[in-house]
Amino acid sequence: MPAIKKNSKHPKRSTLAEWAVTIALLLFGTTAIAQAFVIPTGSMEDSLLVGDHLLVDKLAYAPADAFSKHFLPYQEPKHGDIIVFRYPPDLSLTLVKRLIGIPGDRLKIARGVVYRNGIRLNEPYVYHKYAYDPAQDNFPNPCCRPVKEPFAQEAQREMLDRDVVAGDLIVPANSYFAMGDNRDNSSDSRFWGFVPRENIVGKPFLIYWSYKAPTEDLLGESTGSTLRHFIDLGEHFFTHTRWERTLKLVRGFPDSQLPADPLPINPGSANP
Repeated sequence: MPAIKKNSKHPKRSTLAEWAVTIALLLFGTTAIAQAFVIPTGSMEDSLLVGDHLLVDKLAYAPADAFSKHFLPYQEPKHGDIIVFRYPPDLSLTLVKRLIGIPGDRLKIARGVVYRNGIRLNEPYVYHKYAYDPAQDNFPNPCCRPVKEPFAQEAQREMLDRDVVAGDLIVPANSYFAMGDNRDNSSDSRFWGFVPRENIVGKPFLIYWSYKAPTEDLLGESTGSTLRHFIDLGEHFFTHTRWERTLKLVRGFPDSQLPADPLPINPGSANP
């Protein structure tokens, strides 16, 4: 299951505001406003790599009250954001994906190309690691591969039965559709349904450290893997640390970067 592991109308944020929030959280942050996570799987490659250690801004999407809205740049989740959220079929798991659809959006994938409200998306962040056949990459009809977990199966079936209209998936109120950038190796909304608004924890804003290590060691699901990870750290800390990713800001990909002349499609067509 692609996940991230825990280490224990609103104004748009400018670059200056992002850095101000970053510095404030680094100096004064607690788990109430920021939290550390590590990426153990490759579902967000190459935007986020296995072994990236993130700080997540938990206030980014928090509702602003009459006082705090004048001091903190709150915002609603928007297209292209990278979001951290609790996995709907199992709230004990926390995932990180890219936000593709917001309430009211009509979504379709035809031969690997994502269309939102009839407009082809520009997605330079999409990554295909293995042999890729776009003819097999369609959604919602015909749909993607089924999932094995019973709760995820039920959520997928309910979404496809209830929310598909004229070949498009309609994102319902208070729900979001999220996908991994590594589209061939990501368990995401295509397979287990929508992300409820209340499940969204925040947005990653900084890679404070990145270390090259296998998924098994980062998950730490056994005493052996945890011990192996500590030994590896002792032996290879300097050589396995990705120094070029240290203190790197994590950015979304805003809609302003979509093509100037979007390409509409016929909802019944499988061709991009």
